Amino acid sequence: MSEIWKPEPDEALALLTRKVRACRICVERPIGHPLPHEPRPVLVTSSTARILIASQAPGTKVHLSGAPFTDASGDRLRSWLGVTSAEFYNPEKFAIVPMGFCFPGQDAKGGDLPPRRECAPAWRERLMVLMPQIDLILTIGIYAQNWHMGALRKASLTETVKDWRAVWEAEGRVKVLPLPHPSWRNTGWLKKNPWYEMELLPFLQAEIRHRLS
Repeated sequence: MSEIWKPEPDEALALLTRKVRACRICVERPIGHPLPHEPRPVLVTSSTARILIASQAPGTKVHLSGAPFTDASGDRLRSWLGVTSAEFYNPEKFAIVPMGFCFPGQDAKGGDLPPRRECAPAWRERLMVLMPQIDLILTIGIYAQNWHMGALRKASLTETVKDWRAVWEAEGRVKVLPLPHPSWRNTGWLKKNPWYEMELLPFLQAEIRHRLS
């Protein structure tokens, strides 16, 4: 009897990543209105990176570039993390898996719509299983916090991020840090919450540097 072929873990992750990049669920089997443009899933998976950026969904510039955080939000995020672009875009150092893989479109006021609801149920758990080396997850925004933090998430994003020490100390091999979205729209939030840049960011940068070294 011939042996059944099973892909190696790295191979399995590469195969699944290719499937995600070819995904058309939000057009062919949408929940609600279909995606208003051609899908272009954007993600970076890794079999070696210890850090996962669990972000929200691509914006217009990322949809055009096909690479995550190629916009002003990316500049701010890299500043928060204390890393260079070369480090950030090195898949041996960072995995970047948003809650929605495609740009979801905009609302009537020109703001980005929430991440598509099809993505996470279809792919997220399968991707996480194939990246067992991840030991730090940065949850950016409420959608990632809902998925990765469960009961640790508070009623509001501000309360969740403010409780970051308790989140960090929660039991489990994988550490989690909740972050706000680095969008310019959150500049007012940063001014109202100076503790974020004074207390959380130095701790975050130290943990990032420890893992990169």
